[in-house]
Amino acid sequence: MAVVAPLLALLYSVPGLCRWLARPYYPLSALLATAFLIVRKLPPLCRGLPSQREDGNPCDFDWREVEILMFLSAIVMMKNRRSIFLMTCKPPLYMGPEYIKYFSDKTIDEELERDKRVTWIVEFFANWSSECQSFAPIFADLSLKYNCSGLHFGKVDVGRYTDVSTRYKVSTSPLTKQLPTLILFQGGTEVMRRPQIDKKGRAVSWTFSEENVIREFNLNELYQKAKKQAKPRDEAAEEAAEGPAAAGLPNGESKKDK
Repeated sequence: MAVVAPLLALLYSVPGLCRWLARPYYPLSALLATAFLIVRKLPPLCRGLPSQREDGNPCDFDWREVEILMFLSAIVMMKNRRSIFLMTCKPPLYMGPEYIKYFSDKTIDEELERDKRVTWIVEFFANWSSECQSFAPIFADLSLKYNCSGLHFGKVDVGRYTDVSTRYKVSTSPLTKQLPTLILFQGGTEVMRRPQIDKKGRAVSWTFSEENVIREFNLNELYQKAKKQAKPRDEAAEEAAEGPAAAGLPNGESKKDK
């Protein structure tokens, strides 16, 4: 059983691994991360590299390179994969369909306060963050499924609008775990956010998957509630528009005018 379980886990992960390899920026990132190690150790390539080793061997690490590699390894171990963007290429920008409104530092507060009957789910992101770019297609897909007149989806680039990050307390540090951040606004007020922030100001680890967002933000319930609230408003607007025609009067003419 001790051998069967790892084998089953490996077989289960094969489809995901194939999808991972099919996206070129992941293999390219791995290649870039290991490029220096390969070049320094591969004899045909390392012969022309400078070295400060006492024995003059250009195909082995000198003391400076060892220190740098140890330092980078410590960062990766402390911050996990979130610091790998420092030495790898980032995923491509999502360019697919979406129902998302993009805010600036001047429009976000105004839009949230415009109609307090509207519920907003806003993503605070930065273009340089690989986690934000990986989450972009998921958030776009959610907007296509759940957007309605009472439930809207928005995004704001806190890497560009730093005052927004300060106002809404979203850290934009290169090693932060707060990007992306999803905040639910109801009545123009923040109701909840993911990831949560603990008492020490650190982000609590959270996986940005479609299932997690739907469950944590109760999207199915929010969607049904928003549709019910929007229905009377839509019917009232239709009655107001059809009122003169239903009474057999020309457009814009009332009985009093007659």
